[in-house]
Amino acid sequence: MVEAKQSTASADAGAGGTRPLADQLIDAARRWAHAQFQLVTIAAEFADSAEWLGQAPTAAHWLASVADIEPCTAREWIRIGTKLRRLPATADAFSRGAVSYSKVRTLTRIATPRNESELLDIATTVPAADLGRAIATWLRDDTDPNALDNHHRALRSSRWRTDGDGMTPCSLRLPPLLASMLITALSLLVMRSRPTREPDGTWPNVAQQRADALKTLLDNGTGTTDTEIILHVRGDGATYDNGTPVTDTLIERIAPTSFLRAMIHDANSQPVDVSNRRRHPTTRQKRLVKERDQTCRDCGRADLLHYDHNPPHHQTGHTLTTELELRCAPCHQRRHQHQNPETAQAGSQKDPHS
Repeated sequence: MVEAKQSTASADAGAGGTRPLADQLIDAARRWAHAQFQLVTIAAEFADSAEWLGQAPTAAHWLASVADIEPCTAREWIRIGTKLRRLPATADAFSRGAVSYSKVRTLTRIATPRNESELLDIATTVPAADLGRAIATWLRDDTDPNALDNHHRALRSSRWRTDGDGMTPCSLRLPPLLASMLITALSLLVMRSRPTREPDGTWPNVAQQRADALKTLLDNGTGTTDTEIILHVRGDGATYDNGTPVTDTLIERIAPTSFLRAMIHDANSQPVDVSNRRRHPTTRQKRLVKERDQTCRDCGRADLLHYDHNPPHHQTGHTLTTELELRCAPCHQRRHQHQNPETAQAGSQKDPHS
């Protein structure tokens, strides 16, 4: 035992004494990744064998019992090990500790022999916390929208279990639109509600308020929550408020039945404008448009100015500064008469913001 301790100490000692803890952690993480690679590889081989037959309903149940883990964890080990057989480059990187178990879990849900090289390049350059969104962005740009929708639908799931204290942890794997609707609904309820103190006198944190908001949704249904979906629009595409990429096809599908609010970002990802789901522009939007146009877009007139939607509001359902144009009343009316001769006159007279 003394010799072992001395050997360990000498291995961890450098010219100046004990190795930095950061270096020890990095080495341990790489060894752990290699051990996890061996674990999932053997788990997949075991699942294909006949050793567990007659002892448990499935290989995952046998493994869960012997390793003292939950069946869902055992199933994940087997899934990853099985998928790595078709992903040799990912398996090699995992065995060397070049990619972590967290990244391999994400990669093996998406990667195929055809796209493995590209996705592995992404995984080696992006932090584990950002890998999901990075791959989702890549898929949005590289995958047929209908195929991507089918993929999301096939993998949707909900799971829960009972902990020792009686609480029930839940896990949801939802398609992007459904997840965005749930997150938005809960966030709105949190913002609109007035929290009350806990029995010990403290205030509930945000996570606790979201749990309370979920109960409100279950009690009242979603009909009482005026849910809107926020889209962040950048040069490389649109994302939901939580950063999940959204395809153009999906936007077209949800636009007729959802309240959409678009937040426009510049080249540096800084927000520069936000849409208004109402027909009438806000004071800030009017000020920006007036400063930009100053006079009628068509004739240069400086009075009797209207804020004209281009394209029309009934087509988009939102009010964006970039889609508002100053026009004098006569030019505004002529433009809408040209677009819709039957209704333009009444609409132009009633509403200077159409």
